[in-house]
Amino acid sequence: MPEQLATDSEKRVGWAELFFDLVFVVAVTRVSTLLGHDHSWSGALRALVVFVPIYWMWVGTAVQTNLQDTSRPGLRLRIFAVALAGVFMALSLDEAYGHLGLVYACAYWAGRLILGIGVITAVRHGLAAALFNPYGVSMVITGPLLVVGALVHGGARESIWATAAVIDLSTPTIFRSRLRDMHFDAGHLAERFGLFVLIALGESVVSVGTATPAGELTLGEGFAVAAAFALSCGLWWVYFHFAADAVRHALATARIQLDITRLVLSYGHLAFIAAIIVLAVGMRESIVEPGNALSWPAVGLLFGGTGLYLATFGFTRWAMFRLVSRTRLTAAAVVLAMMPAAPHVPALASLVGLAVVLAVLNTHELMVVQQTGWRAMLRRPAVTADPALTARR
Repeated sequence: MPEQLATDSEKRVGWAELFFDLVFVVAVTRVSTLLGHDHSWSGALRALVVFVPIYWMWVGTAVQTNLQDTSRPGLRLRIFAVALAGVFMALSLDEAYGHLGLVYACAYWAGRLILGIGVITAVRHGLAAALFNPYGVSMVITGPLLVVGALVHGGARESIWATAAVIDLSTPTIFRSRLRDMHFDAGHLAERFGLFVLIALGESVVSVGTATPAGELTLGEGFAVAAAFALSCGLWWVYFHFAADAVRHALATARIQLDITRLVLSYGHLAFIAAIIVLAVGMRESIVEPGNALSWPAVGLLFGGTGLYLATFGFTRWAMFRLVSRTRLTAAAVVLAMMPAAPHVPALASLVGLAVVLAVLNTHELMVVQQTGWRAMLRRPAVTADPALTARR
């Protein structure tokens, strides 16, 4: 029986897709390592520039598997071929700005060509329809741009690659009028992006588990590990207890699904995942020396990543329902207000403070749902009655 079939009509995430995701576990870890070597603003920007093509490769594959049947051997082989390109991208990340830049760029272009050829063979409305979309742009513009960037050095490479990243990310908006009638399986696509968030959260757990040397664990480090893990659990709860269902509901009921896919999934989840990677590096720095105060760059990673993660829910909720996420924006503001004190207190205190903020936020939202109930949303104009939405009050 094809793996997509189930007792209901909903498309399910296939085993081939889950296997494909394993490659991006490695990629996220390598990006985290790259950021860990350089905490500066320029280091963060360089890490983002090389992460965007990796993320865009994953997004392109997720969309194709949503629109097609992964039980078909031909599509599975394309998924594995793209995964191999992702392997080479991940392996070359440490030296992407050095001698492995060409490997990184060629791997990306190869992966996008594989995806693009699949689109061309599936589209029956002419070559223009096959090329004037995000896949076609990656095939003929941004893929070659990355290769050109790999042939130069220093700031020129960074500028060319940054330009390519911006072009890739802008294509769903540029071609909105051409793509607006696309129909997606809401449950499947929402689950796919939730799985990438889970991959990123896995990196935060890896940071917790590998921050201390093997066979060594002081009392302070033990408390720091516990606080950091509590923070990771809080991040998971914020997304998966309420937000994941809200994303699925918004995509299923949207008049133009592309707008949810473009704003919430493509852009919003890039911010979610980037924020988790950033704060995971900050968590690792905090566990290494929990009794010492964090440096300003480390503070920026830990608090900035947490604040960005929470604030992004404000953007996604507005994009989905035109409602303000008061609780999560307030929590983001509290996190940013705590930043000035962080370089003057032990790193353990910073971890505990952030974990407490997430615990209070999640507890408050849970109490609101239990006390008020989702029927209260019926009294709010232009809002669909859905239990998942009450968490964004």
